Amino acid sequence: MRLDGSGCHLTYCSNIHPGESWSEVRDNLARHLPAVRDQVAPGRAFGIGLRLSARAAEELAQPDTLAEFQSFLAQGNFYVFTINGFPYGAFHATPVKEQVYLPDWRDTQRLDYSNLLADLLARLLPQQEGMTGSVSTVPGAFKVNASDAASVQRIVEHLLQHTAHLVRLKRETGSHISLALEPEPCCLLETVEETVRFFTGHLFSQTAVARLAQLCSMEAALAQQALHEHLGICLDLCHAAVEFEDPQDCLKQLADAGIGIFKMQVTSGLRIERFSAAMGAELRRYDDPVYLHQVVQCGPHGLLRHTDLSAALQAATDGSADGQEWRVHFHVPVFLEALGIFQSTQPFVRALLQTHRRRAISSHLEVETYTWDVLPAHLRDVDVDAAIARELQWVLGELAG
Repeated sequence: MRLDGSGCHLTYCSNIHPGESWSEVRDNLARHLPAVRDQVAPGRAFGIGLRLSARAAEELAQPDTLAEFQSFLAQGNFYVFTINGFPYGAFHATPVKEQVYLPDWRDTQRLDYSNLLADLLARLLPQQEGMTGSVSTVPGAFKVNASDAASVQRIVEHLLQHTAHLVRLKRETGSHISLALEPEPCCLLETVEETVRFFTGHLFSQTAVARLAQLCSMEAALAQQALHEHLGICLDLCHAAVEFEDPQDCLKQLADAGIGIFKMQVTSGLRIERFSAAMGAELRRYDDPVYLHQVVQCGPHGLLRHTDLSAALQAATDGSADGQEWRVHFHVPVFLEALGIFQSTQPFVRALLQTHRRRAISSHLEVETYTWDVLPAHLRDVDVDAAIARELQWVLGELAG
């Protein structure tokens, strides 16, 4: 939905609803969108944060299928302004863990998939003044898969080829689509500092400008402008809080580097103020076999990272983590600050929303609690539509002050 008095839009990501084929996605939208919209914004146009697997995207690209979906949007007063292009394949009910990043930006499959998502969004995006589209994507690659210069160079080349595709798409359709890389713990782009270093050293470098100018047959000044307009980040607030980022400093670093925040995912993670063996036993309820739950510990020697919750818990059996603060990449409902004996990273979310109220951080805001099916039972004892609506209402309340 468009937020009053601004050019910003708020929605939730449809990846909370399991479905890999287009027919499954389409059925989920028909079932859940009206129920959520009627609780949050009755009678108003309601935006969709669409998640499409590669399979669903290819099926939606068929002319008759796309025309039917456009009719569904028009009849229901819905619109699409952002797509989650992070998970390429299956995302629910089967272990994905670090496979969720594959194929990553080393692979032409990721490039082709992202080009297709941009093409679809250009067809779906409302033709209104100032309306832009965003596609969020993996942060390059899982860190261990991009540890050599050749891998990084492939990632950069594919991102530049995609940027060229976005430039041509805007020329042909008038639709402005941006790619938003989503920094995440244990990935090539993990911290804001690493993200700034990657953009300034690679994507915004003079070499990148020259390469894009060559790909698009354009002047260097226009290529430089296009890189800043079409390549930026998706700032996931859970990820940033897990990394112990400072709310204001991370925004300043990105702004100083000229990196656009094309999407802000309003998400909250787990926080354990002082770890203990008893808390470790309770924390195992969050150690599910489906998703990767990276852990960052803050101890006397700085930050210590674990690629998954199970590894962190195993390492803590010797008592070395007792008394340390833990933050866990496990998306929990944003309206909850207390989670039994744990807390959430909601204060970080509040701080960024307060800033957004004064000065827009991003024009695209998206709630993304995709872990609904693996949350402990006591946290999902309500209807999923009611939970989504409550998250959106909480965000609206924070933005209203």
